[in-house]
Amino acid sequence: GEATELALVNWVRGNLGEEDYQFIQKLFPRFDEVPFDSERKRMSTLHESNGKIILLCKGAMESILDACTPNADKDEFLSKSNEWAANGQRVLAFAGKILDQKPEKISADSLEKDLDFFGICGMIDPPREEAVLAIQECKTAGIHPVMITGDHPETAKAIAKEVGILESGQKILTGKEFAQLSDEQFEQEVEHISVYARVTPDQKIRIVKALQKRGHYVAMTGDGVNDAPSLRSSTIGVAMGITGTDVSKEAAHMILLDDNFATIVRAIREGRRIFDNIRKFVKYIMTCNGAEIWTIVVAPLLGLPIPLLPIHILWINLVTDGLPALALAGERAEKNIMKRPPRPPSQSLFADGVGVHIIWVGLLMAGVTIFSQFWAIEHGWHWQTMVFTVLAFSQLGHVLAVRSEQTFLYEQGFKSNSPLLLSVFATMLIQLAVIYLPFFNSVFHTQALTLEELAFCFGMGLIVFHAVELEKFIKRRRKSG
Repeated sequence: GEATELALVNWVRGNLGEEDYQFIQKLFPRFDEVPFDSERKRMSTLHESNGKIILLCKGAMESILDACTPNADKDEFLSKSNEWAANGQRVLAFAGKILDQKPEKISADSLEKDLDFFGICGMIDPPREEAVLAIQECKTAGIHPVMITGDHPETAKAIAKEVGILESGQKILTGKEFAQLSDEQFEQEVEHISVYARVTPDQKIRIVKALQKRGHYVAMTGDGVNDAPSLRSSTIGVAMGITGTDVSKEAAHMILLDDNFATIVRAIREGRRIFDNIRKFVKYIMTCNGAEIWTIVVAPLLGLPIPLLPIHILWINLVTDGLPALALAGERAEKNIMKRPPRPPSQSLFADGVGVHIIWVGLLMAGVTIFSQFWAIEHGWHWQTMVFTVLAFSQLGHVLAVRSEQTFLYEQGFKSNSPLLLSVFATMLIQLAVIYLPFFNSVFHTQALTLEELAFCFGMGLIVFHAVELEKFIKRRRKSG
């Protein structure tokens, strides 16, 4: 059942005992109800006992008081309600009356009036410990968490302060205050409001649309039928999988299976990691392909023989490019991944220097390869096999360097992505097999290299790796001022 109802039932069971609870259930059987809605902020049930009809009503304090007869104790209860709410308790008020006969029409307008005020109940819904940490992580990641609740403003204020949503300089807006603002006035204030209390479903939509007009990417959570319109209007609607209604789940873009806010933050972290790895994959593949194109095009223009055969290019694309590139998908999240602002939705995949990196590293890789060809020809070495090997080793050095845009390889270590290390090691062994095994020599038109030639290939391959590491160093120095 609903958490509030369960809390009330468990309190009665704990204070009266199971037998008395079951006795009351049998003595006052419920035969009808007026359901809760966000406009009235209350609900009523009808019970029959000894020929009398009993109407019981519970809901928000001000809503119940509006439906009651004049009562001298109202001020006292209202004061106590505000006191409890300021301590972070959710306050429910109770009222009712006895009817002589069953009403012909079951409606809020005809039944919920002239009630006798019974009392109030306070309950605490303590925030999960991980929610406090998740909200703090949201803020460091440039995400502004906002509380929208039907609770009393004082309750909302206390809870928002406890979990870290409400800070100095930020405002609370109630539904009544909200209704008095025009769309233009609200748009000017919306970025400074962190807590909304006693709001209606249509006001939730106004909040979403105002934030979207200001250029924000809006994620909305909800579980009730009344949340469906705002879930649908938001950029990303997140419904609760456990307590959520079918309507809210249908309206949402995503369903949260554990109803835990911290899971949303973990999803954001994972989304950023995946996007980063896509960028690394694109950066690596396009840089390597660019280097191959530059090598083949520029070498003949400089008077050198065509450096690579078609089978060499196919081999590099399938093995040297393929295996390490796939392993990049398993790269762990960068340490600062939740300390940087959100990426603008319209931002290109090649922004933040990715496009520049693809061009200059591709040219460097091609330059290293062409220089190796020239040097090998001058010294009478096996130049074509060396060109093939230098290009392969340069790409392996490049993939080790592009694992992170800011962290050096020695800081990362290899344990964080062992599949990548294995793929680089395996690719290197396969490349050596292509060079030294007679069967592959005939297939790939390669020749066994001397130790001097192989050492030269390793040395040239490391140039690209160190150049990309130097790029990270320069970026760090610029960032630090």
